[in-house]
Parts: sequence; C-alpha cells; structure tokens
Amino acid sequence: MVKITFMGAGSTVFAKNVLGDSMCTEALADSEIRLYDIAGDRLKESQIMLEAINQNVNKGRAKIKTYLGAENRKEALRDADFVINAIQVGGYDPCTIIDFEIPKKYGLRQTIADTLGIGGIMRTLRTIPVMEDFARDIEEVCPDAWLLNYTNPMAMLSGYMQRYTGVKTVGLCHSVQICSQDLLKSLGMEDRLEGRKELIAGINHMGWLLEICDKDGNDLYPEIKRLAKEKNQSEKHNDMVRYEYIEKLGYYCTESSEHNAEYNPYFIKSSYPELIDKFNIPLDEYPRRCINQIEEWNKRRDELMSNQALNHTRSREYASYIMEAMVTNKPFKIGGNVINKGGLIENLPHEACVEVPCMVDGMGVNPCRVGRLPVQLAAMNMTNINVQLITIEAAVTRKKEHIYHAAMLDPHTGSEMTLDNIVKMVDELIDAHGSWLPKFK
Repeated sequence: MVKITFMGAGSTVFAKNVLGDSMCTEALADSEIRLYDIAGDRLKESQIMLEAINQNVNKGRAKIKTYLGAENRKEALRDADFVINAIQVGGYDPCTIIDFEIPKKYGLRQTIADTLGIGGIMRTLRTIPVMEDFARDIEEVCPDAWLLNYTNPMAMLSGYMQRYTGVKTVGLCHSVQICSQDLLKSLGMEDRLEGRKELIAGINHMGWLLEICDKDGNDLYPEIKRLAKEKNQSEKHNDMVRYEYIEKLGYYCTESSEHNAEYNPYFIKSSYPELIDKFNIPLDEYPRRCINQIEEWNKRRDELMSNQALNHTRSREYASYIMEAMVTNKPFKIGGNVINKGGLIENLPHEACVEVPCMVDGMGVNPCRVGRLPVQLAAMNMTNINVQLITIEAAVTRKKEHIYHAAMLDPHTGSEMTLDNIVKMVDELIDAHGSWLPKFK
C-alpha cells in the first residue's frame, strides 16, 4: 500500500486536486492518505471533502487519516512513500500584510511578494525553520520518501532541502505546464498546439521557453515575436511584461507578468510611475487575491462539506503522475526544480536550484542536462539566484547581515531604495514578524 502524507492539508482546494488525482489513478487508488495540519477546523474540512471523493470516484478504496499538530507530525510521516508539502507559514494575516505594508512605507511596491523581493526573502526566512523540522522527522521515520514541494518561494525552499538535508526533494510549479499553451492561445495560434515540441529551462518562475516548434518541426518563435509585439502595441492585456521580455530579451518566460514585474528593476519604478499603467501591472495583487480567496472559501465551504455527490476528474497537477511513475516504473516527463548538480545548466552556479526537464520513473527524479542558456537569460536568472543563495545562507547561519545582503542585491529593492533604508526596512520587518521568525544574530 502506497503511503502519502500531505503537509498543510488545510489547503483544502489544493488537497482536493492533488489527492483527488491520486484517487483517480489506479496505481494509487488504494493508498493510505495522511492529512497533516496545525489548524483543526481546516483539517476536518479537508477530511470530509476527501472522504466524499473517495466514496464517489474510488469506491472507498483509499484509507484517509488525519494528524493534528506538531506533536503528531512524526506519526503522520512514519513510513511514508511520498510527502507533499503545501504549507504557508504565517498566512495572510499577519505575515503577508506585514510583507506588503512595511515595504510600502519605504516606497517599495510589490505585486505578489512570494518568490523574490523583500516579501519572498521574509517568507523564506519564516518557512525554512519549519521545513527543517519536517526534514529531521522525514530523515528519522521515512528516510526513503520523496518530498514533492509546492510551497513558495520554490527555489529557496527546495534549494535548502536539497543542499542541507538528506530528504529526496523535487520542487513543482504549475507555470511550466501551462507556459506554451497559454502563450499560443493568447496569440491566436491554437492551431499550433497539438503535437508541439518545446524546451523550457532556467529557474522557478523565470524559466525560459528556449525552443518551440509545431508538430512538423517549424520554429514558432518568429510568428510569436511578431504577434506579441503587435498585441503589446495595440491593446492592454494581462501579459504585457512577458511580451516585453520577448521583444527585449528574445524569449518568453514561464511565470505570469504580475510575478515577473517585481523580479527585475525595469517595471515598478517610483521615478517612472507611468510604467504601471503602460504595462498593466497590478500592484498589491496578492493581498487582493488572499482576501478574495478567503471570502470565496467562506461561501463555498458549506457547499463542499455538505455535497455528498462531490466528484473529481484527474487534473494536470504533476504530483499524481510523479507518484504513479515511481510506483509503476513507467516514465513521465516533468519540469522539476532540482540542484544544478554537474552543471545541468552550464552557465548557472552548481549550488543553484534550477528548473529543467526531468524524467521520472522507478529510480526517482532524473534531471536532464540542458547546456548553456543564452547569456542574457543566464544573467537575468543570476540576479534572482544571488538573492536566493544569500537568503538560504541567512536562514542557515542565522546572521542578520545576510538578510541585509539579500535585500540589497534584490534587483527591484536595490533599484528603488538606499542601502541605509534597506537596513532600516529589514530591521522593521524582523521586529514586526516577531515569533514567526527565528532569532538572528
């Protein structure tokens, strides 16, 4: 019997997708599913929902157990084959609010703040200590388990686990799966979708669509570049930043424009406020999403909890396909976040966490060598990798000076703020987070 432990099972809708997928997969249908969370109400809601799906799509074959609180974490993990991580430390209130409001006092505006920038730095620093606790338990009670990490900041958390623990870890993100599909659809090129071939590599949220051709091998980039430029010049839409990447850098990027607007010094600039409108950049987007998601969940909760006919169709989330491939030894290709061991991407650091094609089978996750990125793309990635590596260093050493260094080297923060104000902002953020952060020296 396959044993699957879901950390952060109070993420009810996401748990529905990933674990519902498992129940729709014959090789995983009779799994023992362990739901772990520190919030009892959300844990119970997820259990009720998944029990209904188990009965309706899986003839009740899965065995679902719940584990509440850190004192039960080891038992939730014991002898697990797979551990799925979907936690958020500190939640919207207070931590996301802090991550946005304090930088705003210093004139630093953000859109999502969960991957890079000062928001991504702080989120990493409050999450790594929890991940370290997970790692020590996994090493003790299920040392052969694979950790499938969905929690952001993806590169920093996955990179920490891969470099500083013995846990077999791969980071997973939706953006690779939908990248070329969404691009072609948005440009009216749906007829090129079927049978297309592509190569995507870089880092999480800044992977690059390096090659794309149709089923007959015709390069689609010339037409993509022409149509993207025309669209940016003729209308307002939600992907203007990435289309500007295509024109200026020559390649499309995996993650959305609202994300990428804050990963560089080019778009959110207090000296050029007109850029916000020009590129249709949604400042403070993530807090709005959080508020809307909380309201939506409050509306949907009773419906989901009381719907005994609740059903599920297998989604495109990687997790069930990865587990199936490992259990059945039938290969499956993913875009995975792994350490750049041996130079999978030659012109990025070996200690960086990179996003590359990976083949999954009974031997685990097997990353593919990509070679060299175009120099301008590697350079863009490095501006983010610098922050990622120094933030991990701050988390490992608990040295406050490295938090300053990470913020100073962040491309958006450094382009907007003085060094002295960066230090003041970081100190204020540390104070405001209080016990959500470990002590730094």
